[in-house]
Amino acid sequence: MTRFLVIAVFAFASVAHADSFKLTSTTIKNGGKIGMEHVFNSFGCTGKNISPELKWTGAPKGTKAFAVTMYDPDAPTGSGWWHWTVVNIPADTTELPENAGSGGELPKGALQTGTDFGKPGYGGPCPPPGKPHHYTFTVYALKEPVQVEAGATGAMAGFFINMNKIGQAKLTATFQR
Repeated sequence: MTRFLVIAVFAFASVAHADSFKLTSTTIKNGGKIGMEHVFNSFGCTGKNISPELKWTGAPKGTKAFAVTMYDPDAPTGSGWWHWTVVNIPADTTELPENAGSGGELPKGALQTGTDFGKPGYGGPCPPPGKPHHYTFTVYALKEPVQVEAGATGAMAGFFINMNKIGQAKLTATFQR
């Protein structure tokens, strides 16, 4: 009975703490539509390709670094599309300002890895004409910084992020053309 009670209390504490880790943005609303300032400027799209402002609160105890990704699961590739990956954001950082991934300034030590556009940095939405695509922004709390290089693919960075994550928070928005 004692063993069950300890497991139940631990599970409740983990869920309760996970609920306190939140990702918000003043420029993209969860469940909302992504504006043209954040849309890619190529492949037939004419956006400004500015990365959104992202802010997080309630990171789990023991967080030593953060990572941020933007992913489109609806891309017609069979494996989705990685639009942005930033790793090794210092643990005392709680936000990325607008344009940080598009030529602005990232926190010292942070590294942008490769995207499915073939280079590091933010690449905004630009789905084929038709149905709306969903874009999920995720901030990961990491138990250790990840050991990847700037040219690493989204899948490689994702592997190391998931090996080190102790929590995550998401927001999802859509874009359609």
